[in-house]
Amino acid sequence: MSTATATVARPGEVLADLLPASRVRDVALVVGGAALTGLAAQLSVPVPGSPVPVTGQTFAALLVGTALGARRGFLSLALYALAGVAGVPWFAGGGSGAAAPSFGYVLGMLLASTVVGALARRGADRSVLRTAGAMLLGEAIIYAIGVPYLALATGMSATTAIAAGLTPFLIGDALKAALAMGLLPTAWQLVRK
Repeated sequence: MSTATATVARPGEVLADLLPASRVRDVALVVGGAALTGLAAQLSVPVPGSPVPVTGQTFAALLVGTALGARRGFLSLALYALAGVAGVPWFAGGGSGAAAPSFGYVLGMLLASTVVGALARRGADRSVLRTAGAMLLGEAIIYAIGVPYLALATGMSATTAIAAGLTPFLIGDALKAALAMGLLPTAWQLVRK
């Protein structure tokens, strides 16, 4: 007879809450989330005509927020942003500093990870459709901050900034959302077994 029991998520939990609670856990999750985002940013492909590359960074930031929750997601992305501004070369393509035209996207990721983390606490990561909604909202937040920052940093018009900093990324972001739609609900299904 097996004594194994299924992990049962309680309302208001995110995936990280299923680990035994401690300050060490929380610090490790925050640092790990920042490191994951930094590593994913190194998956960088230049986009012709745009100073903003395609990266794995946005996917990681949204995954971090969703898996860790709003507070830890915010702290992870804040650590990522502050360390990058301080000179850690882990922004897209090994960059650092706040002067890059793409730094607005990093700021957008900070807010987006917080919002999707709050939504995950309300169960937004437990079904395919709700996960899709959370990821698309997160992406919209990133663009709502990143594109205007790009326009200001480069002197581009709003139309040019949209063409260079939004339009080329829509298909990739749809693919990232689809990946999250598969990963997060599946993770919940696995922990419930």
